[in-house]
Amino acid sequence: MATVKLARYRYGKKEHYGVLVNDNKVVCLPGLARRMREQFPKTLEEFIEKSEKTVEKAEELLMKTPQNVVEEFSLPVNNISLLAPITRPPKIICLGLNYVDHIEEQITEHGALVPDETIIFLKPRTTIIGPRENIVKPSLVKQLDYEAELAIIIGKKAKNVPVSEAESYIFGYTILNDVSARDIQFKDKQWTRGKSFDTFAPIGPCIVTRNQLQDPSNLYVRTWVNNELRQNSTTKKMVFNVYEIVHHLSRVMTLEPCDIIATGTPAGVGFAMKPPKFLQAGDVVRIEIERIGVLENTIVEEKL
Repeated sequence: MATVKLARYRYGKKEHYGVLVNDNKVVCLPGLARRMREQFPKTLEEFIEKSEKTVEKAEELLMKTPQNVVEEFSLPVNNISLLAPITRPPKIICLGLNYVDHIEEQITEHGALVPDETIIFLKPRTTIIGPRENIVKPSLVKQLDYEAELAIIIGKKAKNVPVSEAESYIFGYTILNDVSARDIQFKDKQWTRGKSFDTFAPIGPCIVTRNQLQDPSNLYVRTWVNNELRQNSTTKKMVFNVYEIVHHLSRVMTLEPCDIIATGTPAGVGFAMKPPKFLQAGDVVRIEIERIGVLENTIVEEKL
């Protein structure tokens, strides 16, 4: 069957979740299940927590349901508002310096070297926004930047997981923009404050389940700012691949269902350009990751 893309969305005043089909319509899973006399979790987070049963069950439901019934529970994407797939993750864990080409573009100025262990930091969940929501540029930030990242969604509790078993702990993948205040980041010499402002983690537009995206090691990652292509790379340039990341992180902390892991960004970020190009109010950042989709957000000034 076609790639299963799970999405949260708003229709009218209510929030729902379902499957994106051909990126142009969404099928309400709980509604369709009720129609077929089955039960599904009420939220996408619960769906993820029970993923060992729900993913296969959802695929079977879509396969066996007559097409005319599926259409009854379908809506055009233009008639809904896509939301952040997950809004209350237990943790948002981010990797720094995990693409060879990103390291190379800043070796001279910042002395970056290829790490022999994962470099990690955390972002609070208050940074999360969804597709087409606005990234707010705080008044004290002068050097706002983007970072396109493949994000892992954890499906079950993981601790001390071998690399060979890491895939089974992954629910799926989405896109995350690790928005960064470079002036604060470089002033602090650590990254938490400069990456933790509200709206600094746009995610979406959907989650592609792991069984539908079997090889995450060679996906193109591209970013446009106002239609100018800035990042154009591939996940094969990662220092640590997704399975190695899960392994290393699970040795440090217990990973939990709905944890989001941002796996680092490739070359082409604004601060490394010559001269640097930072984001300003009105700029539109468009990130595309192969087989997942497009995440687009606009920059606005903070209203004091």
